[in-house]
Amino acid sequence: MDNQEELRRQRRALKEEIEAADRNAFQDDGAFKDREAFQDASGRLRDRSPAAPDLEMVLDIPVRITLEVGGTDMPIRDLLQLHQGAIVELDRQAGDALDVLVNGTLIARGEVVVVEDKLGIRLTEVVSPAERLQSLR
Repeated sequence: MDNQEELRRQRRALKEEIEAADRNAFQDDGAFKDREAFQDASGRLRDRSPAAPDLEMVLDIPVRITLEVGGTDMPIRDLLQLHQGAIVELDRQAGDALDVLVNGTLIARGEVVVVEDKLGIRLTEVVSPAERLQSLR
C-alpha cells in the first residue's frame, strides 16, 4: 500500500509541476509568452498521444479456443440422475455449425473435420467485428 501511495504522491507532484510550467508559459491574454514555451507545451501534448498499436507485443499471448456443440438447461435433480449411456438433448440440430469461441467470445462458426485421426474444425463463417462487439454487450 505504501508503494501505491508513493506513486500517487509522485503523480500529483508531476501534475502540479506541469500545470505550473503551463501557467508560466502563458501571458494574461492566453497566448504563449515565447516560441520555446509553445514548443515545450506541444511536445508534452505529443508525448501524451497514444502511439500506433504494436501488434508484435501481443502475438505470443496464448488464448483459449473452444468449440461449442450446443447446450441445454436442466435442473440439478436431472443432472444428478445421469448415468453412463444417458443421452442429453442439446439445443442444436444435427448438421448445424459449431460456435468457435476465443476466450469466451464468439469469433466464427464451422464444421467438424477429421485430420489424420484427430478432430479439427473448418471455418465456414467468420463473425464480423460489429457482431463481436454486440456479443460483448
